Formats: sequence, structure tokens, C-alpha cells
Amino acid sequence: MNQGKRRMYARRRRRRQRRAAALLICFAVLTGVILAGAVIIWGQVKNYTVSYESDHFNTNVYQGSMFSSDLCVAAEEVDLEGFEPDADLHAAGLFDLENKSVLCGYKLYDKVYPASTTKIMTALLALKYGNMDDEVTVSANATDFNWDEVTSGLRTGDTVSMYDLVCGLLLHSGNDCGTAIAEHIAGSEEAFAEMMNEEAASLGATGTHFVNPHGLHDENHYTTAYDLYLIFNECIKDERFVEIISMDSYDGTLTGVDGTVRKETWTPTQAYGAGEATEPTGIRVLGGKTGTTELAGNCVILYDEDLNEHPYISVIMGADGPTRLYEQMNELMQAGITGTDASSSDGNQQTEE
Repeated sequence: MNQGKRRMYARRRRRRQRRAAALLICFAVLTGVILAGAVIIWGQVKNYTVSYESDHFNTNVYQGSMFSSDLCVAAEEVDLEGFEPDADLHAAGLFDLENKSVLCGYKLYDKVYPASTTKIMTALLALKYGNMDDEVTVSANATDFNWDEVTSGLRTGDTVSMYDLVCGLLLHSGNDCGTAIAEHIAGSEEAFAEMMNEEAASLGATGTHFVNPHGLHDENHYTTAYDLYLIFNECIKDERFVEIISMDSYDGTLTGVDGTVRKETWTPTQAYGAGEATEPTGIRVLGGKTGTTELAGNCVILYDEDLNEHPYISVIMGADGPTRLYEQMNELMQAGITGTDASSSDGNQQTEE
């Protein structure tokens, strides 16, 4: 009898042990499912946060600490003692590339029309995706511009090297060069504009939208002063870009449909490079890009340095005329780079683009 009870108790104990083991397994599985779900939900929240921050970077000051440590970031307004922007100026910025700081930020994230400063993005894509030795055939579309829209002398059927097109684009601001580049790389201006927008987004230029490779006015073609800094900052990482914008002049070689070879000489549209404006003492302008339309006003973005070769990017958007453009640029550079009064500097005018 006692032996029978012992067997019964043993069976009950084994059943309890099996139930306990089953419960433990269920608990472990449930815990794993909960943890996996939490990881998935956190990943979705994190992705949403990153997406939101990317989409709203240009309008949220706090995100400066989240952006690349290699970039200058700041609030929309950064006052600079000694620089007083004109009331009708669209935007201005001065960026210290060595210390990764914004020395001046006036309407940095406001929507502006870029005019031909657009062409820095066109050049960036040409240098990134194009072969500089390619011989490009110029289409009729690439020469279809009005008399008052700047061209570099291309004719329908011409063959021109990609390198020469980039020189004509950046120095002379040729709209025809922009279209020829776009069609050769992407097949059409529309497809190239998509590439421009993708590249802008990849650089964090979320306030920018391009519809053409040259910058002729379109309401849907816009940027911000800060976005131009981001794009230009990427451009100057390529030594070929810096080499071209630093040129005093360049002789482009164009071969006509009949085989006749002719030369076109292109000089910088920015007045410092053309010798028509003088930098403030202690500052050297290495090169840059201008842009002018009626709605964009007079614009220029520059790569400059101090006597210690400390690099800066400076930008003025929407000045009232070429004379005032370079006066304001001198005031900006001198106040931010040398910390002195620019009233004695020569900001001579230059008609452009």
C-alpha cells in the first residue's frame, strides 16, 4: 500500500514538473516575441524620426547637433558685427570650413531663386558621373535660347569635350553648356533634373528643388542659401572643380558639323576673377559662381581664404544690382574673416549671366 502511494505521488510530481517545464517554455517564447516586437517598433520609430529630421532640417534649429560633424550648422539668424544686410537682400551666409562654424546667417533657410548658381550642381553631377574626355554632340535643344540668355557659343551639331562644357558652364555661365551636359549624362533635361534633386537630397539640401540644369526662372526651381553652401561644399572637394573656378580664362575647342575647329574664350562672370572687383585686404577669392535673373536678383557664391589659407564659403543672394552685390560681399567677408571695416574696399560692378 505504501509502495502504491509512493508511485502515485511520483507520477503526480512528474506531471507537475512537465507542466512547470511547459509553462517555462511558453514564457520564454512569449518573452522572445515581445522583445522582437519591441525591436521592430523601435526601428520603425527610429526610421520615422530620422526621416522627419531629414525633411525638417532646414526649419529646426535643434537639429544642428544631429547633422554631420563635417558641416557648418546654425540657427537661421546668425548676426555678424560689422555686416548689415540690405533690407531687400534675399539671403547671406559666411561659413568657416576649418572650424565648422557659421559666422553669418541671414535668412539662411528662406526660399530663394538660385538663377545660374544652379550650375554648381550641374557641374557636380558632370564631374561625378561624366567622362571628361567624352565628345558631346550639341543638340538643337541645347542651342535654343533667347538672345538675352547667356550662351557659350555652341552651335547645333558641334562636338565638344565634356571638360570644355564644364568650363563653359562654370566660367562663362553658358546655358547651352548646361543643357548639353544634361542631355549627354541623363538623356534629357527632365531626367537630369531628377538626378539633381536626388543629389541635393543626399547632401541634406532639403529646401531645394531643381527643374533644369541652368537656372533660368521657374517657380518650381528654388533653393536656400544654406543648401547652396551644402552643394558648393561638396563641389570644392573635387580638385577639378576648384581648378576650373580658379581660372582667369579658358579656350574651349568646338568642332562644327563640317569639321571646322574654332575656339571660344571664356572668362569668369564673378567680378573678382574678372579683375573688376577687389577683395578686402587679407582675403583671397579662389573662385565662385554667379547668378542673375529679375526675380533672383544678383547672386554669388565664393570659395575664399585668409592669409593663412584658412578656407571659407561666402554667399550673397538677391542683391539689388551688381555694384551692391560686391559691396555687400566685401562687407560680409571683411567683417567675418578679418574683422575690420569694409567701407574702404572696392566693390566694383560686374554684369553677369
